[in-house]
Amino acid sequence: MNLTPLGIEGAWLAESPVRSDDRGFFREWFKADEVYAKTGMDFPLQQANISQSQRGVIRGLHYSVARAGQAKWVTCVSGSLTDVVVDIRPNSPTYKKIAYINLTPMNGFSVLIGAGLSHGFETLEDSTSIAYLLTSKYSPEFEYGINPFDQDLSINWRVSMKEAIVSRKDFEAPSLQAAQGRNLLPTFRSVAPNGNEFINFKG
Repeated sequence: MNLTPLGIEGAWLAESPVRSDDRGFFREWFKADEVYAKTGMDFPLQQANISQSQRGVIRGLHYSVARAGQAKWVTCVSGSLTDVVVDIRPNSPTYKKIAYINLTPMNGFSVLIGAGLSHGFETLEDSTSIAYLLTSKYSPEFEYGINPFDQDLSINWRVSMKEAIVSRKDFEAPSLQAAQGRNLLPTFRSVAPNGNEFINFKG
């Protein structure tokens, strides 16, 4: 497995080989020891989720302010999607930077999203399924979102706001500026000697 920085502090592209034959394919899509060896990030798995969406669905931009932090490992298991990672930490050296990653089951890509970053995606095919591994359990009181159509971010979605299928919760999420004004954004603080990020959360 190869892990390459995505240009956002705390986010990596993971590439694992896909072995296919006339039966189908096999892929090792996550190895905690290799993640630690190559990024210095511990990934203590606490929860795993799968979601399925039709073409043109946008989910996000979601983030957690759980005190333990919440890193994510994201993989497409059917269909295809564009994954989006946004640095919403105002004091981060990569604040407001956006990374786009196309994920399919066969391209061997996954995305490692460190604590304090926001995440969303747009599905490109019907019956697209995405699997998440999380380092902390889902806790609604610590979950927040940024509007995916925030004009300040101007994310390059393929579908327009009018055409996209978006939940009411995501569509009514605040802008990045509004979330910052309400003191709801995570803060990038420093990097530990082993490479792990220390995140200090406001709010």
